[in-house]
Amino acid sequence: MKAGPLSGLKVVELAGLAPAPFACMILADLGADVVRVDRATPGADVLGIPADPLARGRRSIGVNTKTPEGVEVVLGLADRADVLIEGFRPGVAERMGLGPEVVHSRNPRLVYGRMTGWGQDGPLAAAAGHDINYVGIAGALEPIGRAGERPVPPLNFVGDFGGGGLLLAMGVLAALHERTSSGRGQVVDASMVEGAALLTTSLHGMRAAGVWAGERGDNLLDGGAPFYDTYETADGKYVAIGAIEMRFWGDLVNVLGLEDPPSHLDKAQWPKLRELIAGAVAKHSRDDLVARAEGTDACLTPVLSPWEAAAHPQNKVRGTFVDIGGTVQPAPAPRFDRTPAETPHAPRTAGVDTEEVLTEIGFTTEDLAALRTAGAIA
Repeated sequence: MKAGPLSGLKVVELAGLAPAPFACMILADLGADVVRVDRATPGADVLGIPADPLARGRRSIGVNTKTPEGVEVVLGLADRADVLIEGFRPGVAERMGLGPEVVHSRNPRLVYGRMTGWGQDGPLAAAAGHDINYVGIAGALEPIGRAGERPVPPLNFVGDFGGGGLLLAMGVLAALHERTSSGRGQVVDASMVEGAALLTTSLHGMRAAGVWAGERGDNLLDGGAPFYDTYETADGKYVAIGAIEMRFWGDLVNVLGLEDPPSHLDKAQWPKLRELIAGAVAKHSRDDLVARAEGTDACLTPVLSPWEAAAHPQNKVRGTFVDIGGTVQPAPAPRFDRTPAETPHAPRTAGVDTEEVLTEIGFTTEDLAALRTAGAIA
């Protein structure tokens, strides 16, 4: 049994892309026994990633869910599971014979997690889309970017991962908690639009309070404020500055050697202040500036690439990144003092654990042979 606070939890994952696998990765990282149901004959990975870290930490079985026998294999897994997670368009799981009504008729305690872009209903429910589309209608894309320029996609962090997979994992855990009193499972309908919208909650509060009154790129936290932005250093790298509070601003002034700068709270002075900060930063290399800020509360830090981040002293001490199968990647998070998570194993080849997993739930050698003959399993 795996270590971690979710040790003993059994999860069935119907393989998909990005947000649902991320949710399952989180559950697996924290100790859940996640079985990933891949195709019996794996197709080409759409992104060409042979060992996708999003698939780490769980076993894989290969099942042809287009056959009745394959569907029954998945239902057999779900009969013994606590959670099933799928990330298909609305109605697809039902057409496969693996929708929540069928699963709950056999295992009413199961938590059924569903990950979609738009949600299970509504005028766009059946439409195609990607992260950029979901965060666009959620109101999470429009505020991101420079003043006078077009919105900038925040990679696919806001929709796929933050508003999608992470929200789904949280929803599953909430449903599991509720099950301890009701004894019943339920459907968790996680929409990337709704998750991305949830991430903008504070913006709505600031707008109502008059704190977020400007257009894109003209506010406190969107690069409009010169004391909350990134600046290029002499060596073509960047530092991040977030000196909002008066004391932090004072430390930054000292670190940069600014002489009698205007008040950083006077918005009319922001253009002049931006020039002063940019000029001061451009005199130093990134690492030199970081060294000058060390030991102060100037809120000046290096802007690191994802590939540099593992070498930062803070991340090294904390073990924020780990090497799994030759790929350096983020370690499981958060931390638990009594039930720490173990380092996940590398992604498994699709279908490699089919025999082991099905034997565990009672399939005999003869059963497995018959399933292979029927083309139902790898």
